[in-house]
Amino acid sequence: MQKETYPIRINSTLKKKFLSICSSEGKTGAEVVRQLIENYVEGHTDMPQASLSKTKTNCKVKSPIKKNINSKNVQYKVGELFCGPGGLGLAAVQTKINVNDTTHEFIHEWASDYDNDTCQTYKLNVTDGKEDSVFWKDVKKLDIDSLNPIDGFMYGFPCNDFSIVGETKGFDGEYGPLYTYGVKVLNKHNPKWFLAENVGGLSSANGGKAFKKILEDLAGSGDKGYQLTVNLFKFEEYGIPQARHRVIIIGIRNDLEKTFEVPVPTSERRTSREAIEIPPILDDAYNNELTRQSATVVERLTHILPGQNAWNSDLPERLKLNVKSARLSQIYKRLDPDLPSYTVTGSGGGGTHVYHWKEPRALTNRERARLQTFPDSFKFLGTKESVRKQVGMAVPVDGAKVVLEAVLNTMAGVDYESTEPSLGYFGEKSGCTIKKFNSDKNN
Repeated sequence: MQKETYPIRINSTLKKKFLSICSSEGKTGAEVVRQLIENYVEGHTDMPQASLSKTKTNCKVKSPIKKNINSKNVQYKVGELFCGPGGLGLAAVQTKINVNDTTHEFIHEWASDYDNDTCQTYKLNVTDGKEDSVFWKDVKKLDIDSLNPIDGFMYGFPCNDFSIVGETKGFDGEYGPLYTYGVKVLNKHNPKWFLAENVGGLSSANGGKAFKKILEDLAGSGDKGYQLTVNLFKFEEYGIPQARHRVIIIGIRNDLEKTFEVPVPTSERRTSREAIEIPPILDDAYNNELTRQSATVVERLTHILPGQNAWNSDLPERLKLNVKSARLSQIYKRLDPDLPSYTVTGSGGGGTHVYHWKEPRALTNRERARLQTFPDSFKFLGTKESVRKQVGMAVPVDGAKVVLEAVLNTMAGVDYESTEPSLGYFGEKSGCTIKKFNSDKNN
């Protein structure tokens, strides 16, 4: 029988405790994991959890869930605009909960994006054979009325005009009004819930007037309107190895009389080193090509310490950048291996590719994808620059799973640990009020 290897990611503290327990029992970690898998497949309930329970950890090995003959599924068909390569889409199809022998899950129904490479990537990795459900089209030419009915809707409307790194034109820019196409979907299909995502700078665009208008339009859309929960998610607080801050708006249709609550941050903090090195990236991994760099760039990086950039490092005069305008902190910034990465972006010229803490080079697209928590099996299609853009514009998969699992729990009426939304609630039930907010300094 041919043996296969499957990488498993666990945090370093849990790994040490696990290996210590195995050693005390005279077993290897591989033997225990193999036994757990065999027990699971064979439907046994006598898993070796007694010895594990002796340690004071939150890790419990559960016996396989046995569904009775009356078990059923509750499925939410999901549509997506501006889908990107599939950060939200992959998270959705991988997120499930089980409540009283009922599985609650999301099912991909359709998606759309204006970029062909992005659509091909989404088709390959997310649709499970439903390639004709992904529409490569400018949203302005997409026939929204002809799209299949959906129960849930997601969209990360283009953020260039709201981004602190990009141009900040807000409603006056080319991309600002594109959020209205999501409103058109809500008006036509009346889904039970929706998720809208954008950069932290959205809340302060046009002096906050743009944000208020967007919230008003979303809350009042559809036949019933929506109760909104608005939060600035700092994904590094949820175990994502990247300081990526995004405004996420969750709307629940008013007639359902449910309110989404923000899941509490985790205590886990994943570093860029853990994300990139554990487990090691295989030599033949997808999208792992190195970027060619000039001898000057390589030499410049050797003078920049981990966590430093081109402005706060001790560079020789000949290696300094001749820039008098705004000095972005991410220019030739090397990762601090003991901290989450800074924000991975999808565009930008020299010095914006995210740089390794030890080797004098830019990260590969696969390494960047790991910081975005895409699995190594996820294959991005297109040129290297196209892939870089796709990776940088996506929502971190594991971060999206945190939010979407909370959506499932909300719809199923399951309580979970929650915290107050940083930007408040908005809708009829909350008096159409929103908390005051400040401009966020992270893209």
